Amino acid sequence: MEVFLHYFIIVCLIILALCLICCLYRAIKGPSVSDRIVAVNMIGSCAIMMILLISVFLNEAFLVDVSLLYAMLSFLAVVVLTKVYTGAYMEKKLKEEKTKKEEEKEND
Repeated sequence: MEVFLHYFIIVCLIILALCLICCLYRAIKGPSVSDRIVAVNMIGSCAIMMILLISVFLNEAFLVDVSLLYAMLSFLAVVVLTKVYTGAYMEKKLKEEKTKKEEEKEND
């Protein structure tokens, strides 16, 4: 039974590695910034799952703590990226409105 569990964990790690590569492609090539943010979040989730599977494979409990710490850092990174993206979007929107008002004043 232990041999089956080890092979199963290895297969799961390979699948997660492929998922991580696909998410990395989406983070680089994403059509929009929001797609990139979601891809970065998914990369963090895949990495957490991989660390947890490795902790089961190696029978090391401290890796669970590492994965919890990584989960918190990943969450904070996504929150910061979202905040930066929202701020940049709002700034761009305000500039567009300002230039639109200036054009309307010039036309009047």
